[in-house]
Amino acid sequence: MAAVAKRQGISPRYLHMLFECEGTSFSQFVLGERLAAARRLLTDPRQDHRTVTEIAYAVGFGDLSYFNHAFRRRYGATPREMRAVRTGP
Repeated sequence: MAAVAKRQGISPRYLHMLFECEGTSFSQFVLGERLAAARRLLTDPRQDHRTVTEIAYAVGFGDLSYFNHAFRRRYGATPREMRAVRTGP
């Protein structure tokens, strides 16, 4: 958060307040962006050669269990299920 605030020329506290005004937090925003990026990669046929683990790490997750839990909570399906829906059985 400090690095983002510095790059934008604002204080970390001000950045925190901006997210707070939107009803979210910086960490929730980052999580959402990472999950959305993972979903895009999982549903992109050009990424079929990559494993779910590779995709999780590529978008910034360091814990595969947490990634799977957060993904399922957000999209109602596991990453493997999301990929299977696109590719079929």
